[in-house]
Amino acid sequence: MIGGGVMGEAILSRLIRQGIYAAENILISEPQAERRSLLQQQYQVQVSSDNQAAAEAEEILLLAIKPQILSKVVAQLAPTTFSNSHPLIISILAGVPLSKLESAFPDQSVIRVMPNTPATVGAGMTAIATGKNVTVEELNKAKNIFTAIGEVVEVPEYLMDAVTGLSGSGPAYVALMIEALADGGVAAGLPRAIASQLAIQTVFGTAKLLQESQLHPGELKDRVSSPGGTTIAGVAALEKAGFRSALIEAVLAAYHRSQELGQ
Repeated sequence: MIGGGVMGEAILSRLIRQGIYAAENILISEPQAERRSLLQQQYQVQVSSDNQAAAEAEEILLLAIKPQILSKVVAQLAPTTFSNSHPLIISILAGVPLSKLESAFPDQSVIRVMPNTPATVGAGMTAIATGKNVTVEELNKAKNIFTAIGEVVEVPEYLMDAVTGLSGSGPAYVALMIEALADGGVAAGLPRAIASQLAIQTVFGTAKLLQESQLHPGELKDRVSSPGGTTIAGVAALEKAGFRSALIEAVLAAYHRSQELGQ
């Protein structure tokens, strides 16, 4: 793995916990000494400051870096890096298209994925798009990795920027909503701790109910909204404030930014 940041660690922790890979079979290249020390101590994996060392992987090379430094990382790899091995390249770089990745890693199988931060607790959502050289066996390897951190869907690459705008960036929107719900509770007189607990569990429970019941969100909203009641009054206030439109615009803004990162 090249990059040992938050998402890299989330994937790492689940792979080890689920027994997908043994710690001794994982090497992480990370420039920050403090992060290397933390990852080594907490997960007993091999660490290095040399990207070349990670790129010598025999099976899978996972790129977990910022998209802005891809060219710098590729330039650090020796021309003969993959002369003796042909690892599957898996990229979680937002906005970076398969064409650019395949140009950076010619003759390698490349898979582009977009996970999200709930991967840390095994509740992630990952979308996968495959490059031209990817075999069924390699696709299954990638799915095996990301199933360990949550649910996986396979999509055509042209949808990956939309995935980034929705599920990739979505946890921030939900966190903001939860914070706002708690603030509303505090404004109505609730203690902060209780307001936060109520907000978090309400969002979690609603998501679980929708997932397990397969109800359309609109139907659930209708069931909760009694005629002339408290809920419909709140829904009306949200509609007046443009809540629904704001979320749509947030997804579109992140979608467009993802497109920009890939140019």
